[in-house]
Amino acid sequence: MRKRTICLLVVIAAAGGVWFNNTSLLSSRPAGTPSVLAHRGLAQDFDRTDLDADTCTADRMLPPRHAFLENTIPSMEAAFALGADALELDVHPTTDGKFAVFHDWTLDCRTQGKGETRAHAMSELKTLDVGYGYTADGGKTFPFRGKGVGMMPSLDEVLRHFPNRRFNINIKSNDAAEGEALAAWLATLAPTERAGLTVYGGDKPIAAVKAAQPDIHTLSRASLTQCILRYAAVGWSGYVPEACRQGTLLIPINVAQWLWGWPDRFLDRMDAVDTRIYLLGPYAGGGFSQGLDDPGLIDQLPDGYSGGISTDALDLVMPVIKRRFAPPA
Repeated sequence: MRKRTICLLVVIAAAGGVWFNNTSLLSSRPAGTPSVLAHRGLAQDFDRTDLDADTCTADRMLPPRHAFLENTIPSMEAAFALGADALELDVHPTTDGKFAVFHDWTLDCRTQGKGETRAHAMSELKTLDVGYGYTADGGKTFPFRGKGVGMMPSLDEVLRHFPNRRFNINIKSNDAAEGEALAAWLATLAPTERAGLTVYGGDKPIAAVKAAQPDIHTLSRASLTQCILRYAAVGWSGYVPEACRQGTLLIPINVAQWLWGWPDRFLDRMDAVDTRIYLLGPYAGGGFSQGLDDPGLIDQLPDGYSGGISTDALDLVMPVIKRRFAPPA
């Protein structure tokens, strides 16, 4: 009986120690407001029913809430003006050595062009209308046709237009050579310019970027999986695995609550190893979850939450964030 009592007390003490090491009550982190990552800037929303990798989302656009087109300079300007702290954009290599900022693997959905985006020169891509294919009524009307001519920017154009801003650069392929080319381009930037960038995408190009430019924040499915699993195993101790260091993590809101030390101790630990955190919408199986797009989810954020969120609906969630996290009068 005495041995059983001692074992029970040891278990209770160990559990108490783990709780004590992970309670946010011990964090000195001040209350703040979320850092907001606007996915593709201000983008047109679309019907997400039965989406797959090849679905053309421009021809299932929902009635427009605003006049902006994703991955364009005006869209990015509007997103920063609304209060975004960082923007996500998508890139493809071009035949003339540039990187085009455009979401789709092919041109056929959003533009009047044809074929793979990466099979064209930037000079040719600049002649296209990136608003050509958008329709909210099954092709009866095309409200943005003719309004997006010449609006596909290059990556260097974006960074020149927005110096010292933060961007998440999404490589759309799983081609290691593309990662090597982007790493070479990143090497031409000053350290202060690289500091605000994250590169994410397929495992092969991201591994190539990290090998060539170890100071760049990166994220891939492999790195995210390794970080989460290893942190689940040892994070109770306060130790942050190497897989979680100097990177960026996109974490579904319903997964984050199970991470050791969530929210403040976890955020403190990630800050200490120079890793950026952005919450997504709830994970429900399958691939990555969507952004934190439902304004109602903002009320599920911890009080004073000062980590990041990623959203595809900046115009809907930003007013709620400002209301919820407004400083006391």
